[in-house]
Amino acid sequence: MRTPSSGSTGPSRRTLLAASAASALVAPTLTPSLGGTAWAAPDASPDADPFKTLLARAAAQLTGGTFDPADPDFAAALKVLDTQASGWWRDLDRSAGRTALWADLSPAKDAGNFGQSYTRLRTIATAWATPGTSLSGSAETADALLAALRFLHDDAYNPGRPEAGNWWFWEIGAPRALMDTCVLLGDKVPAADLTAYVATVAKFCPDPDRRTNAPTLSETGANRADKAVIVALRGLLARDPATLTLARDGLSDVRDKGRNSLFTYVTSGDGFYEDGSFVQHGSVAYTGTYGSVLLGSAGQLIALLADSEWAVTDPKTSVLYEAVDRTFSPVVFDGLMMDAVRGRAISREKAPDHKDGAAAVSHILQLAGGAPAAYAERWRALAKGWISRNTSHPYLSLVGVPAIARAKAVLDDRDVPAADRLTGHFAFADMDRVVHRRPGWALTLSLSSKRIAAYEAGNGENLHGWYTGDGMTYLYDGDDLGQFGDGFWATVDPYRLPGTTVDTRERADIGSGAGTGTYRPKNAVAGGAVLDARFGAAAMELLADGSTLRARKAWFFLDNAVVCLGADITASDGRSIETVVENRNLYEDGAPRLTVDGRRQPSRTGWSAPLPGARWAHLEGTGGYVFPDAPGQPAHGRGGARLNALREERTGTWRAINTGADTGGSTTPLTRRYLTLWLDHGVSPTSSSYAYVLLPGASAAATAVWAHSRPVRVIANNATAQAVEARRHGLLAAHFWAPGSAAGISASGPCTVIVRRDGGGISLAVADPGRTGSTVTVELPFPVRKVVGADDTVTVTPGRHPVVTVRVEGSRGHTHTAHLR
Repeated sequence: MRTPSSGSTGPSRRTLLAASAASALVAPTLTPSLGGTAWAAPDASPDADPFKTLLARAAAQLTGGTFDPADPDFAAALKVLDTQASGWWRDLDRSAGRTALWADLSPAKDAGNFGQSYTRLRTIATAWATPGTSLSGSAETADALLAALRFLHDDAYNPGRPEAGNWWFWEIGAPRALMDTCVLLGDKVPAADLTAYVATVAKFCPDPDRRTNAPTLSETGANRADKAVIVALRGLLARDPATLTLARDGLSDVRDKGRNSLFTYVTSGDGFYEDGSFVQHGSVAYTGTYGSVLLGSAGQLIALLADSEWAVTDPKTSVLYEAVDRTFSPVVFDGLMMDAVRGRAISREKAPDHKDGAAAVSHILQLAGGAPAAYAERWRALAKGWISRNTSHPYLSLVGVPAIARAKAVLDDRDVPAADRLTGHFAFADMDRVVHRRPGWALTLSLSSKRIAAYEAGNGENLHGWYTGDGMTYLYDGDDLGQFGDGFWATVDPYRLPGTTVDTRERADIGSGAGTGTYRPKNAVAGGAVLDARFGAAAMELLADGSTLRARKAWFFLDNAVVCLGADITASDGRSIETVVENRNLYEDGAPRLTVDGRRQPSRTGWSAPLPGARWAHLEGTGGYVFPDAPGQPAHGRGGARLNALREERTGTWRAINTGADTGGSTTPLTRRYLTLWLDHGVSPTSSSYAYVLLPGASAAATAVWAHSRPVRVIANNATAQAVEARRHGLLAAHFWAPGSAAGISASGPCTVIVRRDGGGISLAVADPGRTGSTVTVELPFPVRKVVGADDTVTVTPGRHPVVTVRVEGSRGHTHTAHLR
């Protein structure tokens, strides 16, 4: 079903990230050396004016405080800031009869236009307040800024105007940029003007707790964090202690006794979950954007108010600290933020994965400044590893002066090691995402269900996001960090996303109207189990949108391979059904070698061919693909589906997938080459199936050996069960769609089971990703003498045919474990 997003957020949050929240904090002890601001340096004496001290700190958060403009890294960042600010300064309409500040943001009365106007003014003010820019300390610039603020107040944004259009510009985007600009200008702002601006912000963002245009709606997640910062800045500028208290208490939701506290784990709706999930807009996996904004804004406010009478002292702030390891670290790969948790932001030309990743790294280092030492030391090592490994998109070229200051402190500290890439298997049951990480690569699986949206679109964003939540697989390679960030979404065939099984029907644009909305399918099963933080199994029932297509899909995650199975693939609409094995971005002129069963295939663009009977394929620079036999399927494991390959050059524009008010893409054509492998199930198939194995990073020779030696066998692939056996690991893994047996394991009902035998005994993991059962009974195929340890939801009856009973009700699809002998 399609549902409107009650927390729909205006697209200019990205502008906010670029201009403020992504700007890093410096330590409060640094003395600001600002180009034009009139705030005094922070005064630590007992008699110091706390408002001036905190306002100086707020200004330093925006400009970076003390730094050496001659340092090449800072100089480069200053040049970027100066270029942007100077361009807007040149185009600023300063005429007496103006109707807008910029010609492309007319009329100024429109919410999107005044919202973006304030953002541009903040950028100019930042350049004015920062030493080393062409606008630094300019009296002409300060006067023009003050006049521009008066114009917007009189003409567009004032207490006398009712909200119209996108609420976000009124309640978050514009007030945040306005308050930041006032902080930067300091006492240059006349008292009467400041009083008027504070009154405007008090009208549209009176507190962090409620939506102003819908007072019965409580703010949650990133929106609450953003509003808390706005209210705090308003309180500082108004010298109002009660408003500062309101801002601080908003983080913990004192008003509603913690119901929407940012420092509490949630079990439904928006916020952080104990399993590492982060959800915003009720049903969207949003770690990479809204989660990052929350981390940045909450961390900024904690740092801003530190050591003052309004300091954040909630003992549950540990939830925010734990989120760095549980929530963010698994979805950051060498400084890239994984697209599976960026929602509609994937369609933003100016916010690719490496920029959202840089923002998250900046927020983590900001939080480290005031976190307990054990957390801070670990995060700095993580950040150093992420920054050091990403030479494709150097971090210091992506962030502003404040973030550079923090990063250089870490990079230059020999006592801070660069942490290795995180490895392990992560099942985020509460947001239908799976991440499998190995030393050289990671694979992310994007699922959806009646609980978690397949996609979010709206306000002109993510117009072709139809299949991003239908089992799309994202392969990240340490040697190919541009895969999804180099024009991928503007040029990829949106009907052929890796991992998906699709009806080839033509689709209309989604999300082209005002507001944002989500699509949640009707299936219950999405998720799986994780064993020993190393192995995983996942499944999803596909109930296609606008089609009769149905399929049962499963994935099994091993040390060097991911086994992908599909069964019961059925449709009756008279259209072809395809399963996409791979659709790899080859960049502008790539022509990597494709080898199939030892034979090199043509490298010319435009080549396509059926590959009947192929047992394996290898794409140079990416890895291998094996097509194993499976029980009940024709030879070579494709269940009647035909393997096909295509090299093509695709041209697209960012505008075709994003027409947003301030995130809309350019109309400049982009061209990228792609190598696509897909399985054709034919027209209106009945009970079709597929089996293929991904071998990321494998050589052609290793792929050939793997295909011949079959270290992993497909044991079952049908409507009852999908199962594999990895003898080398002593591992059996199965997903049961109904009561049945597979790989010697019997299950009383739907569940995912992974069991491993080695010299240390037997490890067992069971989950109910459909959340439909109360208990499930599993019979194992080998004897068990005793229980070494088990979750309190697991009961084991030892014997020659041991029986394990798992109480799955209420566990929300999470894994239950036992260790046996």
